[in-house]
Amino acid sequence: MIRVLLADDQSLVRAGFRALLDAQPDVEVAGEAADGEEAVRTVRELRPDVVLMDIRMPVLDGLAATRRITADRALRDVRVVMLTTFEIDEYVFEAIRSGASGFLVKDTEPDELLRAVRAVVAGDALLSPGVTRRLIEEFAARSKEPAAADALARLTEREREVMALVGIGLSNEEIARRLVVSPLTAKTHVSRTMVKLGARDRAQLVVLAYESGLVRPGWLG
Repeated sequence: MIRVLLADDQSLVRAGFRALLDAQPDVEVAGEAADGEEAVRTVRELRPDVVLMDIRMPVLDGLAATRRITADRALRDVRVVMLTTFEIDEYVFEAIRSGASGFLVKDTEPDELLRAVRAVVAGDALLSPGVTRRLIEEFAARSKEPAAADALARLTEREREVMALVGIGLSNEEIARRLVVSPLTAKTHVSRTMVKLGARDRAQLVVLAYESGLVRPGWLG
């Protein structure tokens, strides 16, 4: 059972998400929070698998709440998915760097929301099921200048290749086709790369790919 915490200051939004999620046989809403402080406190208490976190909330915004959650090693297995009104939100890029596993627009289709929750738990999410190549490029353009690539030294040549493909937005299946290997082999390479670099999930692997200089803006295709 996938346990989800809903963090949004609008009760109608929470009610809508709860009705959708609780209707699924493999998902349950573990709790709700109306502001960032309450979200952090409730996550520590309930340890949900996924937090659907609104970016803009009173008391403590979703971005600050996400930083607190992802900085807590005891909550390492908790995945945060940011909720935003617009697909290209100025805070989305910082949210991913802060440790969020992805984001969704609030008016996303129900099937896409459910797919996102399940994908994030499985570790297969990138930034969002509906994310576009244009968004990835925009994210890259806003990233910092490449940092020292020392961390990449512990990767094999194939793992660096796989990391670069993750960085340009390819799924495990697309990576498998590109490298002419099985999807399971591609997934194994991605998982090993994440472990070696200490990345929580694919979203952080994308950040590291850009910030290490392994991938640069415009390298899409």
